[in-house]
Amino acid sequence: MEDRYDAAPIGIIETGTDGVVAAANRRARELLGRALRERQIEEVFPESVENTVPAAFDLPTPESCEVEEYYPELDRWFEVSVVPSAERVTIYLQDVTERHRARQRTERLRGDIDRLTITNTLISDILGELVDASSRTEIAATICDRLGETDLYEFAWVGERELGGDEIQVQASAGTPGRTLDAITEALDGEDPLPEQQTIETATPEIVQPLGGDRSVPEPVRRAAFADGLQSLLAIPLTYGSNVYGVVGIYAADQEAFSERERASFETVGEMAGFAINASRQRSLIRSDAVVELTIELTDGDAPLVSVATATDSRIVLDGIVGQGGDLYCYVVVEDAHPESVADHLTDHPEAREARVISERETSGSLEVDLTPETPLGTLAAQGVTVAHAEFEDGRGECVVELSPETDVRRIADAVTREYDGEVVAKHRRERELTTPQEFRDELSERLTDKQETALRTAFFADYFESPRGSTAEEVADTLDITGPTLLHHLRAGQRKLLAEFFDTTDRT
Repeated sequence: MEDRYDAAPIGIIETGTDGVVAAANRRARELLGRALRERQIEEVFPESVENTVPAAFDLPTPESCEVEEYYPELDRWFEVSVVPSAERVTIYLQDVTERHRARQRTERLRGDIDRLTITNTLISDILGELVDASSRTEIAATICDRLGETDLYEFAWVGERELGGDEIQVQASAGTPGRTLDAITEALDGEDPLPEQQTIETATPEIVQPLGGDRSVPEPVRRAAFADGLQSLLAIPLTYGSNVYGVVGIYAADQEAFSERERASFETVGEMAGFAINASRQRSLIRSDAVVELTIELTDGDAPLVSVATATDSRIVLDGIVGQGGDLYCYVVVEDAHPESVADHLTDHPEAREARVISERETSGSLEVDLTPETPLGTLAAQGVTVAHAEFEDGRGECVVELSPETDVRRIADAVTREYDGEVVAKHRRERELTTPQEFRDELSERLTDKQETALRTAFFADYFESPRGSTAEEVADTLDITGPTLLHHLRAGQRKLLAEFFDTTDRT
């Protein structure tokens, strides 16, 4: 072959009509990675699915053709032109792998965008329906039904902690689970934990794909998933604050069904479902004709309020709690010690982010304390119960919580005593009066938005309404991480609703 062909940027091969290579330029030899001259084309040309080039020489007279094919042996895409003449055949060979892969990336990205759009719409629908869900059963069914109806996933199931223990029970499922759900149910009682159980323990979403090749999945579940054509799993915890109520497991047929973006998006569903579950527990308590009072005695010297009460030889009494995002603001009354000294000790404690003096006298006063959720009070608040009273002094603490009769007492007690030194020392059921101040407060609360109630509650416990004020509007706004004008807007709107409810109630009596 002439030297000028040797410098060509594409491969050029010349053969006789019998398919024997007469000449090949340097680029052709580089692309195919072998010597070509005086060998049959089917011996030197790599195999493809269609084997188009060797097939062109099967006829008495080779036919012209143009093709773009993938060659597994080389892991390359070639654009090939076969051009026959009277006595010879010329084959032009060009590597188009990067062009093809760029096209694949574009198509994959376009598909990811389309999938993400569908997923976000689905998640938006789920979140909208969770707002109206009134019970834990309805919450679980809402999630499963919406996920099971879409073509993106094969089936979904929701599991929650069994009453009185750590075991997981299937609360709801939807879709086409085949044999996999039965295998999951059996594995929940086995020794090898499911990815969903790991997710509950770590409170972290987990993606498993490919499902059949992941040894962290119990073998019976892997076998059942393989038989049902399932290849991907996304496990999302149902969380509220530091508490994990359960998990949703989503199974798909595609080997790479879940991206990190989808995991992040579904994490919002888990948080919203956890919020809804907590709210349903609160509603259950509010609407109950009776309440159960549980008294828990703490002897854990490392708990922040126990530790500081001991160190300052003081008595600390809880006045109120306000949850704000990941913060737990506790408003406490200090007795038998200077509030500033107690605040300094709290600030130094690793589980107290900040402590601020609201009011002070020589040996008493009040504080605002920002505790982490990983504290006894944070753990109790995350269980959806009402902390009615708490006091701490001389190496011990006592917490009295109220819960509805339907709530499992053991689960609430275990949530605290599993992490901290303490025990349940009293439990009794109390019937509510037909008309109580609590019912009146509940009616008022239902008229307020969450932001209005949080603003009023925080301002009240921070002595914003006292004269002189214990906290300025700026200090309360900083606590809520909002602007001063926004705080005043919420306070005015909330006060207007409270006064309207009060006067309406008075007029009817």
